[in-house]
Amino acid sequence: MEKLFQHKVLVISGGLGDIGRAICLEFAKQGAAIAIGDLQDEKDAHAFLDKLKQEYNVSSYYTQVDISDSIAVDKWLKDVEQQLGLPVLIISNAATVTQASIHEIRPEEWSRELRVNLDGAFNLTQKATKRMVEADMKGHVIFIGSWAAEAVHPGLPAYCVSKAGLRMLCKCMALELAPHGIMVNEVAPGYVEAGLSAEIWAKNPVLIQEAAKKVPIGKIMSATAVAQQVVHLCHPSNEHITGSTLLMDGGLSLRSL
Repeated sequence: MEKLFQHKVLVISGGLGDIGRAICLEFAKQGAAIAIGDLQDEKDAHAFLDKLKQEYNVSSYYTQVDISDSIAVDKWLKDVEQQLGLPVLIISNAATVTQASIHEIRPEEWSRELRVNLDGAFNLTQKATKRMVEADMKGHVIFIGSWAAEAVHPGLPAYCVSKAGLRMLCKCMALELAPHGIMVNEVAPGYVEAGLSAEIWAKNPVLIQEAAKKVPIGKIMSATAVAQQVVHLCHPSNEHITGSTLLMDGGLSLRSL
């Protein structure tokens, strides 16, 4: 029985992070070839690429790339196409976060965060979908956003602004690409036990308990839970959902707005 994404190529930025790896695994289970981009050295990707091959028998390819660099992104996508084929599942996941108030955040920190979180998302999705349109290929684009686009997070101004901008980019792109059969959506998680949050909670387990109490459903989600919703939006039967945000925050934003 053929898997959902057999013969499809997925490209993902920030693919070596917790959520990125979870997304790669969920798509590998369904037969997709996986092209990963991240800032880490290539040697740091070897074990994960081996896992994809050994456990799921899918092809994979890693590139060290800074997605805020438009030229580097263009080269990355050309290399991916040569190695694996044309990507039709485009996952914009790479992001950075600076913990600082409006008066504490330095101009270079503000600029870097917007370049990665917003410009980087634009660079990847613009160039990847341009190739899809030229090849007359349908597919899916998913932005990994955040409930921070819904509500103010004290101490994270650049992150909130970048994720709010990402949401409008999603809508603009969805409208323009709809006639080409390219569905563009956002998955916006709330509290996830991944990345910086997971590191903080691991050092102080009391904090994760306190965080869970703030969530109306009383649970913190896993990176896998986020990944499963990305797969859901990319399902081949999804021919009507585009320009939408799947807000999976357990009700957090209901209390914050």
